Amino acid sequence: MSCARWIQNRLRDGNLSVRFHRLRRDNFSDMACPMKKTILFLSNHFITLFAFRKELILRLVEDGHQVYICTPRDERNVAFTNMGCQIIETEVQRHGINPIHDGMLMLKYLQIMRRVKPDIIFSYTVKPNIYGCMASKMLGIKQVCNITGTGVTFLSETLTSKIVRILYRMSVKCAHLILFQNIGDRDYFVQHHLVANCNYELIPGSGVNLAHFQIVEMPPDDEIKFIFVGRIMQLKGIDQYLTCAKVVRQRNPNTRFYVAGFCEGEYEAKLEDYQREGWINYVGFQSDIRDWIERCHCVVLPSMGGEGVPNALLEAAAMGRPCIASRVPGSIDVVENMVTGYLFNVGDIDGLITSVYDFIQTSFEIKRKMGEAGRARVETHFDRQIIIERYLREIQ
Repeated sequence: MSCARWIQNRLRDGNLSVRFHRLRRDNFSDMACPMKKTILFLSNHFITLFAFRKELILRLVEDGHQVYICTPRDERNVAFTNMGCQIIETEVQRHGINPIHDGMLMLKYLQIMRRVKPDIIFSYTVKPNIYGCMASKMLGIKQVCNITGTGVTFLSETLTSKIVRILYRMSVKCAHLILFQNIGDRDYFVQHHLVANCNYELIPGSGVNLAHFQIVEMPPDDEIKFIFVGRIMQLKGIDQYLTCAKVVRQRNPNTRFYVAGFCEGEYEAKLEDYQREGWINYVGFQSDIRDWIERCHCVVLPSMGGEGVPNALLEAAAMGRPCIASRVPGSIDVVENMVTGYLFNVGDIDGLITSVYDFIQTSFEIKRKMGEAGRARVETHFDRQIIIERYLREIQ
């Protein structure tokens, strides 16, 4: 609690003077204000920072810390300004490796850090982690990196994966702390010596705001509805989902398959074809996915890998919806097979179809109990407050 807030509470209670004269000099430090810090966030996109970290950022501002956010230009950045943050707009090429652009980004981070003089830096995603650490290492500033997932980078051995490993070893290995969201990513970094002996730990993903994503009643069982929530791209398993939707709808017309998320250009025509033929309904990117999760019985994520802990699964489970997911790091942390949903092997379309049929044939009461078990699991392990408290401890 801040000094100002403590004093306000005591004045309201009418006993400030009574309590104050009882304080011994040697105990005064117990009531001292925590030192206010200058905190810098490095991010590559507004959405991921706002959707999954706004509660943390708001808490830091309310506690009196000076918060700077370094993120690409976006008209929605005003949301952070309204919270009381200062925005430093910095372009980040999110995909690919370009020595010139990436070198410029590292120099930009160096310039920002010299000007802001942060006490601590929090970074997310590959480039803010790597090039932020290169800059903070030069200046001796504490940086905490969050490995939010490795994407496609390490799913196969390529020239790009070798280069990225070298960059991680040169930078993130020297971070003050590395936070991993799943055991698979942690073990990969340890195996390839991308972390030091004791500068890393495991956290439960980005967590989920349990007050925002509340459990809701399961819809009637006369028409079973599934929904894919995520970026429409190969890595997320959209091809398997579309194939599954077509096969199941042909045999079970009393089912519906929805797709929600930003569509990559290469999939626009395919989605239009599947929608025109009646196999799916594409509802586009949803700034608030809760209504669509509530309408459906089950969320499906056939990811090919590279996840942190999928927020789509956390949010679905928090709302009492069973999930069907592939056995990839992150997803297997959320979904307990046959308890909160179903797991199938990565890329196994037949396994996905079988899981969907198993869910369809399950009684309404079992579906509801699966949803309740999912809610209980995220309450225990994935409450976003757990993440916030971990960051606050690091600041303190």
